[in-house]
Amino acid sequence: MHVMKSMFQRKPPILSLRPEFHSQCSLTNPQFTCFQVVCNSSSTREEFMMKILDRRWTLKNPDTKVHQINVSSLQTQPTSKLLGNVSFSNNSHPSLGENLMEWHNDQSSFYIVRDDLLHPLVNGNKARKLDALLPLIEDHLGTDVVTCGGCQSAHTAAVAVSCAERGLKAHLLLRGEQPQILTGYNLISMLYGNVTYVPRSVYANREEMLTSHADSISGTVIPLDDLHLLKDSFTNHKSTKSNLNQPSNSKKIVIINEGAGDAIAMPGLIRLVKYLSQDHILGKNQPLKIVVDSGTGTTAIGLGIGALCLGLPWEITSVMLADTIEGYRKHEEHLISELCGSSGFPFVMHSGLVHWVEREHPRKFGNVLKGEIEACQQIAKETGVLVDPIYTLAAWELASQLSQQEKKGGAKVVMLHTGGTLGMFGLAQRYKSYF
Repeated sequence: MHVMKSMFQRKPPILSLRPEFHSQCSLTNPQFTCFQVVCNSSSTREEFMMKILDRRWTLKNPDTKVHQINVSSLQTQPTSKLLGNVSFSNNSHPSLGENLMEWHNDQSSFYIVRDDLLHPLVNGNKARKLDALLPLIEDHLGTDVVTCGGCQSAHTAAVAVSCAERGLKAHLLLRGEQPQILTGYNLISMLYGNVTYVPRSVYANREEMLTSHADSISGTVIPLDDLHLLKDSFTNHKSTKSNLNQPSNSKKIVIINEGAGDAIAMPGLIRLVKYLSQDHILGKNQPLKIVVDSGTGTTAIGLGIGALCLGLPWEITSVMLADTIEGYRKHEEHLISELCGSSGFPFVMHSGLVHWVEREHPRKFGNVLKGEIEACQQIAKETGVLVDPIYTLAAWELASQLSQQEKKGGAKVVMLHTGGTLGMFGLAQRYKSYF
């Protein structure tokens, strides 16, 4: 286990932050590590939460729907070999709050946080990452945003739409060549933002590419991880400054990294945890296994920090999609280090905030395997929930497995739907024989 160096020089009294909660998951090749968290004092934790949540937000409120997916064994030939001999049904009005803790049933089920329904074009974890980020850019009088992603990037489309809605200009660097027919997120990015297609050889050095393009716009360039900007982002943030006060020929260009995988994108996830932990929703006392798919891993880490701040008995289990476990742990430690150094994040911890696990069917990121489109089709027909084979199908598979393991008195399983469903249009272009 890698031990992160403390950012604090003093040695205050050590207080336990939350009860121990160890996973009993018996997944194939689990990459679980235990961890211990200590805090200077309970008041420090409360002060940190107030600092994080007392700000302007992109979303007017953090509300989201929670559904319950029932998992039933089939006596007949399965619709999808990938999902096994099971079928699904959706209870869109499940009993939550106290009833969630009292509910016991021999039938397997898991809850699903429907963040895919937040906005027709900006949803899932993309909406949560931009929740605190865009008001921050406005308060620094930003006029332009530069970011990057793949051709069918949900991130770039979300940035483009959100910026357009707030009067900002989005400059989007998309990897590869322009498709003959624009569909899905690629089409949305083009309609709402200024798109430039970048050769893969240039895209390989993202930092240099983003900086060079931002410089070409002519203005003051502000990297998102600039120390001054980062520090300001974690203070009480209620400013309502307007771009109208800025000279018309003056530009401030803010660079957002690919996938918004930065520490200052995490307050939106912490806000979501705060919302879900209300007594009438998931509550604060019920042990939960929260399942999420991970590209950069920022969403899972943000959820983990939120759970720690509130002292919740929640395990965050993340399916690794785009990196090795070493890469995800390094990113985890990097984000925690940023919080410690720039926001007064009051925790010292060992590596292991998130339980990183391999996906059921490993492959090169972005590739689709035979049977996965059929699995998505089965889920859509039986539940009305659309998942995609690159991201959310992996989380669905894991949530389904865990629900069958935990059905008799174990922890409740909750899947966060991270959106991305418009990406199916791009997949239909690339994998015509699968559709």
